[in-house]
This record gives sequence, structure tokens and C-alpha cells, in this order.
Amino acid sequence: MLVIFIKLILLYAFGAIFYQDLMERKVFWFLFPILGACAGILFFFDTLPELFLASISINLISIAILFFGVYLYAKFKLQTSINKVIGLGDLLFLLAIALGFSSVSFLVLLPCAFIFSLLIHLAVKNKNHTSVPLAGYLSLFYGITFLGYWSGIIHSLYQI
Repeated sequence: MLVIFIKLILLYAFGAIFYQDLMERKVFWFLFPILGACAGILFFFDTLPELFLASISINLISIAILFFGVYLYAKFKLQTSINKVIGLGDLLFLLAIALGFSSVSFLVLLPCAFIFSLLIHLAVKNKNHTSVPLAGYLSLFYGITFLGYWSGIIHSLYQI
């Protein structure tokens, strides 16, 4: 019963982040800790504690390397501030979702999520906004991914 409740909260957080980021380009900050906690709890229940801590460490290091690369690209190639390249909500989303997957799954799903976000953005590009609602698109991708796992379409989400 507890796991079902956590899954429902996780889906609500994904949906709220998707809707808010798409409509307003702003997301309530408290949704990110909720997302991270729910995804982390579900991952913890499905793996060994040692593997859980090792996976989260590797995922967070991967996010740090990715963020450092974006920072360098913004500074030297685009010659602009990092704040104009990636939003705080996008970074918080990545940190939260890093708590919910094994390292291999995370490193496979993250590029797939970015490609999905790019394709969705190109398909539904809004002329009123110049920014990309990355956290919203990523929420849609990961929400679909979790639903696919829970319904049996995706056979293994944590043990890739």
C-alpha cells in the first residue's frame, strides 16, 4: 500500500512539473525534493543498500560533470552566463532524478531523455517562449518510463 502511495505521489510530481514548466516556465521548488525522495525510495526498495549508495554517488558525479561541461560551453563558446543556458529547475530536476536509478540505467536513460526533449520541443515549438521547458519534457519522459516499468512494458528499470 505504501509503495502504491509513493508511486501516485511520484506521478503527481512528474505531472505538476510538466504542466508548470510548460505553461509558466516556473516550477514550485518543493516538487523537486518530493520527486527525489519518491524516486529514491522506490529505487532503495528494489536494490541493496550498498548498490543504492554507489549508484547515487555515480549519478551525482555524472550530473556534476555534465553541469561543468555546460558551464564551460556557456562561458567560452556562447560567452554568456550559465543562468541563460540552463535553468535552476532543470538542474534541480536532474539532481532529483539521479536518486531514482542505478548508474547504468541513469546513464542510458539520460541521453534518451534529452533526445526525447529535443524532438518534442522541435515538434511543438512555441513562438511566445524562447526558452525550452527542459524539466517539463524530462518529467514527461521519466513519467512515461516509470509507467512503462510498472505496467510491465519495460522489464527492468533498475538492473540494466
